Amino acid sequence: MSKDFSDLVFRLLFSLIFIGLGGEHLVSDELIQKLMPAWVPSPRLVSIFCGLVLFLGGGMIAIGYRLKLAAILLGTFLVAVTALVHAPALQGYLSPVACPEDQWMWDTLQRSNFVKNLCLLGVCAMLPFYSTGKWSLEAILKAGSEQSSQER
Repeated sequence: MSKDFSDLVFRLLFSLIFIGLGGEHLVSDELIQKLMPAWVPSPRLVSIFCGLVLFLGGGMIAIGYRLKLAAILLGTFLVAVTALVHAPALQGYLSPVACPEDQWMWDTLQRSNFVKNLCLLGVCAMLPFYSTGKWSLEAILKAGSEQSSQER
């Protein structure tokens, strides 16, 4: 497997979770709104904003364009959501579960989301130092720029 192909696979697989969740926030977010803490103002507007951030950041990584900016955007989102939603939920706060028998499911969801976000944040911390392969928008733009400067 070439480095360029590996880069493309990495970017597509990593961005998939952000693009998918971003799309869900924008198109069908009824469950997401129900899982939001009660203190969140205007859940639909917050969901749309989060969806745009996730979709934009994930899309930029998928196409290989301005990875540093995308990493900062997604990293900031991950820190905020992890600190404001998942960490307090791990302590038993913010639970929307009415039935005590279902509390284990809520706790499991919060633990897995907390750890998942930390893993994703680790990749976001490395992306500013990562260079994309030839199958990225950055490489295509750079090649076009070099070609036009040679033609002058």
